[in-house]
Amino acid sequence: MPVASAQLKSALILAGLYAQGKTIITEPKSSRNHTELMINGFGGNISSEMNKIIVNPVEELFGHEITVPGDISSAAFFIVAALIVPNSEVLIKNVGLNETRTGIIDVLKAMGASIEIIETGDRIEPAGDLIIKSSSLHGVEIGGDLIPRLIDELPVIAVAAAFAEGRTIIKDAEELKVKESNRIDAMETELKKAGVEVQATEDGLVIKGGKEVHGASFETYHDHRIAMSMAVLAQAAEGTSRIENHQCINISYPNFFETLLSMQKI
Repeated sequence: MPVASAQLKSALILAGLYAQGKTIITEPKSSRNHTELMINGFGGNISSEMNKIIVNPVEELFGHEITVPGDISSAAFFIVAALIVPNSEVLIKNVGLNETRTGIIDVLKAMGASIEIIETGDRIEPAGDLIIKSSSLHGVEIGGDLIPRLIDELPVIAVAAAFAEGRTIIKDAEELKVKESNRIDAMETELKKAGVEVQATEDGLVIKGGKEVHGASFETYHDHRIAMSMAVLAQAAEGTSRIENHQCINISYPNFFETLLSMQKI
C-alpha cells in the first residue's frame, strides 16, 4: 500500500478472508490493528511480520459478546485538558490501550506528563483506566513511526505543546493536510490567534511554547478535532474564548461540551 491506512487495510483483509489462498498486505508503516484483533477474536487466522499482514482464508467465523473500550482519540482532549489546567486530576475509565493507538500517551509522557495507567485486563482489545494530573510539560520532537499511532491526536498535542516549555517539532505528518481540513494550516492559524509562536512546515508544525496563551475567537474549519482542540486550549488560556461553528463536534462527540462542563464541576 502507498500509505499506512487502517481503513484501506481493513477492506483488503475482509476481502482476503474468503479469497483463494493467502493474502499478504505490505504497509510502509504499521497502522491500527483493530480489524486484525477483532477477526482473530472471531476465529480468524491473521498474523503480522514487521509491516506485513498475512491473511489466511477461513471456513467460518464465530461471533461472541464483545466489550468495546472507550476511544482514546476522544479521551485525548480530556487528557490534555487535565495536564494544562493547573491543579487538575482526572480519572478516565475503560480507555482502549491498543499499542497502535497509544502514541499520544508515549509523547505526553516524554513531555513530562503525569499519566498513570491501571490495566483492567487483556480482552480482544487491551484497555485500562487513566489517572492524569496537571504537569509541567517540555517540548519534544514527534515524527517517524510514531505518526500513524497518533495522527488524529496531533491537533490536541499541538495544544499541549503551546503550554510546554521549549520547542516542539511535529514532522512526517503530511497526512494532516487531507483530513476534514488542512490541520497543519488550521492549527497554525488558530494557535497564532492565541499568541502562540508557531510555524507550519511542509509536513508538520514547529511550536515554541511556554509563553502566555490568551483567549480568542477560534474558527473550526468544520473539523471536529480542530474545534475540540481549541476548546481544550480555552480551558487554560487567559481571558475568554469563543469557538465558532462548533456543531461539527457532533460528528464524533455530540456531548463533548457536556462532559467538559461536568469535569469543571467536580
